[in-house]
Amino acid sequence: MERSQNIIRKAKEIANGMRGFDYETELLEDIGYRNSVIQITENQVLENIKRVQRLNDLNESQSVERPISVKAGYNLTIEMETGTGKTYTYIRTMYELHKQYGWSKFIVIVPSIAIREGAYKSFEVTQDHFQELYGHKIIPFIYNSGRPQDIEHFASDSRISVMIINTQAFNARGVDANRIKQELDQFGTRRPIDIIAQTNPIIIIDEPQSVDGPATLESMKDFKPLFTLRYSATHKVDYNKVFRLDALDAYNKRLVKKIQVKGINLKGSTGTTGYLYLEQIVLSTSKPPFAMLEFEKRDNIGVKKVRQKLSEGANLFELSGNLPAYKNHTISEISGYLNKVVIGGEDIYPGDILNDKDEHAFRRVQIRETIMSHLQKEKVLFDKGIKVLSLFFIDSVEKYRVYDEAGEQALGEYAQIFEEEYKHAVNDFVDLFHQEYNHYLHETDPTNVHKGYMPSNYLEYLKRDDAQKVHDGYFSIDKKGKSIDPTVKRGSEESDDISAYDLIMKDKERLLSFEEPKRFIFSHSALKEGWDNPNVFQICALKNAETGSQTRRRQEVGRGMRLCVDKRGVRQDFELIGDQVHDVNKLTVIASESYEAFAKGLQTEIAATLKDRPQKAEVKFFVGKVLFNKKDEEHRLTEDEANKLNKVLFKHDVIDEDDKITSLGRELIEQSKMPLPETLEPFRGAVAKLLKSIYTGESFKPEDERKTIVLTTNPNFKKKEFQDLWEKINFKTIYEVNFDTEKLISDSRGRINKDLHISYRTYEVKTGELKDGTREQMQEGALIVESERQNLKLKTDLYTNATYDIVGEIESQTNLTRLTVVDILKAIDSQKFYLLHKNPEEFIAKCSKLINEVKASLIINNIVYHKTEERYDAKTVFTNDKSALRDSELLKKHIYDYLTSDSKIESNFAKDLENSVEVIVYAKLPKSFYIPTPIANYSPDWAIVFDKEKVRHIYFVAETKGSDSDMDLRGIEQLKIHCAEKHFGSITGGVVKFCKVSSYDKLLEIVN
Repeated sequence: MERSQNIIRKAKEIANGMRGFDYETELLEDIGYRNSVIQITENQVLENIKRVQRLNDLNESQSVERPISVKAGYNLTIEMETGTGKTYTYIRTMYELHKQYGWSKFIVIVPSIAIREGAYKSFEVTQDHFQELYGHKIIPFIYNSGRPQDIEHFASDSRISVMIINTQAFNARGVDANRIKQELDQFGTRRPIDIIAQTNPIIIIDEPQSVDGPATLESMKDFKPLFTLRYSATHKVDYNKVFRLDALDAYNKRLVKKIQVKGINLKGSTGTTGYLYLEQIVLSTSKPPFAMLEFEKRDNIGVKKVRQKLSEGANLFELSGNLPAYKNHTISEISGYLNKVVIGGEDIYPGDILNDKDEHAFRRVQIRETIMSHLQKEKVLFDKGIKVLSLFFIDSVEKYRVYDEAGEQALGEYAQIFEEEYKHAVNDFVDLFHQEYNHYLHETDPTNVHKGYMPSNYLEYLKRDDAQKVHDGYFSIDKKGKSIDPTVKRGSEESDDISAYDLIMKDKERLLSFEEPKRFIFSHSALKEGWDNPNVFQICALKNAETGSQTRRRQEVGRGMRLCVDKRGVRQDFELIGDQVHDVNKLTVIASESYEAFAKGLQTEIAATLKDRPQKAEVKFFVGKVLFNKKDEEHRLTEDEANKLNKVLFKHDVIDEDDKITSLGRELIEQSKMPLPETLEPFRGAVAKLLKSIYTGESFKPEDERKTIVLTTNPNFKKKEFQDLWEKINFKTIYEVNFDTEKLISDSRGRINKDLHISYRTYEVKTGELKDGTREQMQEGALIVESERQNLKLKTDLYTNATYDIVGEIESQTNLTRLTVVDILKAIDSQKFYLLHKNPEEFIAKCSKLINEVKASLIINNIVYHKTEERYDAKTVFTNDKSALRDSELLKKHIYDYLTSDSKIESNFAKDLENSVEVIVYAKLPKSFYIPTPIANYSPDWAIVFDKEKVRHIYFVAETKGSDSDMDLRGIEQLKIHCAEKHFGSITGGVVKFCKVSSYDKLLEIVN
């Protein structure tokens, strides 16, 4: 009785125009709980979509776009690059939709079992996290045609209910597949699909480009979704795109790994007739460079390929056993700077294979190169507690695993090659490791040479497992337990795909444990979406380039783009490790083509996905764009303003005659220093963001791994002048902040009273009356006649039943105590609380932002640093296998031979330091040398020793920025600079100066 009265009361509220939505779920006798329907008009929905698109700099939809028909419901597209947390995002979206609107019925549709298992695993591992955030857990279930009772529970549960289903379960043929559409006795002869449909579910499609076939879309209508959210990195069709986090955004925001390519270039030769493969050029601080070269050698048994370390002057004819193909082939030059060797007058670069058409040998080279890259990266990351994995894609399972007539498993061709090459690589690596480390000890502390000391337990880990234990294959498995090709149909025999993914999809924690020996994975190239692991650092495709595929490289690279985690499962992202994120997170692709071909192909594939990004800063691009100033006030660009902006940018060479952004323009935009019309100065940040959204074609380019060089310190590091500077700056500090809480409360009150402005939420509500008619007309909604339409500014208690812990939300966003937040809210003008009714989420967000700005200003004026006895260790800071590109010139005054920076400002600064007669020695400081701040760890740029006539050895630590004005710095950057000044003042007493400069000339002015 009470339930019926509640439903009647809610119906009256809607009829009287008091509520735009009923956000609570309603308990109905026949089906249980269901999501309340959307009652605003389609026109208002479209306006809401367009507003969100404007805020996110997306093309505005001209109509509500649907895959099939009106019955398909509303569809919203969310574009998220692979590895950026798509599954986490849609799980959190469910919680938010439930919190804000009471919607609780969700269906996650996936195209494959791999993605289904991965999605289910994500729900499982994030349960505790979301329990802390929202106070309850989602316990999803995977649809199983043999368990229709799960459907009943889905409909009758009052909590958030989530069903994960792959498309074959409702779109395939067969008795079991059709059970979802059959009348079942368990439901009183009703169909499970009908029970699901009556809950008005919200559908979330994971990878819709693999789902959107005509038959699947038609079947999906049977769910009668309230609306559909579509998540993917590679949408075929964008239905009302409301969010974009594409490859360019993900890389610029450092949400994914940096890509390196190790190309292998198979080519003929005009001078060399014998087989040659130049693996690498090895540089040493104590010896001339040598080449690791593979060639053919004749012995008593026959001719075989051998690898040797060769120096300049090596005679390949003699070394090969006088094979005629190598006559007159002497290594006349080995250039570490140019990264090449010259043999018989021909230039050969690392990765070049000459005169070989043997695919078996080519695959061996790829496997060897993958192992070498793996070991190099594993050596660096082992001490950080990060396990390194490598992934091989193959076309045929039989190349990896075969079965004899008795059904016994045996190694295939690639597995045999892997074990042979792994044994050789480990032995070579161990020998080289000992040589390099003993040389380093001899140079820095000769007394340690014979102690057998190793810097970590890595060598023990490396030698712990035999070759056969470190690799495995993951493929579909037939009913007899044999690996099979998942792309080949085998009559009525169905493969049990679930067992193929147990370790990589269900037991990721075990795979990421150092106790688990497996770290090389062979998998079928058909496994694309849904197959990934955060700690894949090498990917090798043991197959030919697929000219017909437009997304081949990107799909394969996507399996390793996710940021890695350590052995505790902690993600190594920017929030945790700051600017080191791309030093730690590098994905190396061992390509079956040259670097140039792979890089060009990858850029082309990525560019094809950026189709809705603007490519020119033309007038029509600017017209109508919405800008926000620091007070979050909105301004829409007029055609006149767009014309003026375009002309100013062209006049100052930010754009060229074709409205494309120039190289100078990219730097100015990145620093937000581009010239603007005076009227747009208040919106500088918004204009910079707008210009950054323009794709220039040069923004995303993978790094050539062959051109990188592992750096070790040169003799400049041992100079007394630099060691004296290092002894002065290597102290660590701790900080304390003592600001007056009353001052925080007072200043926060002033900022909130002055700058807190909230916009109303507006909904269009229809009311109407129900006429008499048939059941079919009633189901189609044809009997409702619209009688009134009104726009309502709805207060919190009217338009939502969501409750808010205002204090708790602000507390979590400001890291203040609950008592302090209460005092601030009590102090502000009581009129401001009317804004809370207008839009509670915006009230919380803007209050938190204003309080944080006040807190930052108080920190700057009240932070104190104290020197500790703890120091940074030079071996850790300066010899941690850093790498640089060989493209730059050799440096003479730097402590490394090359510069580890791709910033033009820093490159120019280094050139000026090199050419300055006043500079004795300098260092581009590594990110592992940092200063703790209340915001994040901060690493200054340069340590410099000057030699002046009157005052010898002036010491500076410098930060290079695009401007000398503190007004041009963002609040966070300004706070970091201030903390650095306090830090160095504390540890050196003013002996070492710290300053922020835009150029070397500015620094010289300060020195003088």
